[in-house]
Amino acid sequence: MRERTYSWGDPMASATAARTSSGIEVLRAMAAGELPAPPVIATLGFELESVEEGRIVFALQPAEFHYNPIGSVHGGVYATLLDSATGCAVHSMLPAGVGYTSLDLTVKFLRPITVDTGRVRCTGTVTHLGSRTALAEARLVDDADRLLATAVSSILLLRPSA
Repeated sequence: MRERTYSWGDPMASATAARTSSGIEVLRAMAAGELPAPPVIATLGFELESVEEGRIVFALQPAEFHYNPIGSVHGGVYATLLDSATGCAVHSMLPAGVGYTSLDLTVKFLRPITVDTGRVRCTGTVTHLGSRTALAEARLVDDADRLLATAVSSILLLRPSA
């Protein structure tokens, strides 16, 4: 029997900061450890590797606890990485107080991931930022830059009521 234990910080600390700080400020504070990352990052064991305006990189070291019943990383792990990358790329371009939510996520699974794959990186970039919606894409690659999966997401921007 295998076991895994992990901990996470208060998710409301970052949510509260997002009301008064721009998206890129919040994400950079998370990357620097000044604000807690969302609990899903600890749950799946990935990390926020870099933050730029309109571009985010997450990294993941595949582990057995990511596996599906056939011995490879579960597609939901891919999708979570891709969704996180697209959403956070958009967040990095938003002013304080503006939230977002995914309207859809179209994922293409191209190669299996196992513990033997080694560290993978997921890069999200914004392709369109409008007043009500955004469009972002993400690429999941291995250390040899082989494409493992891609995604495109439409994202609804949640602006405060006037």
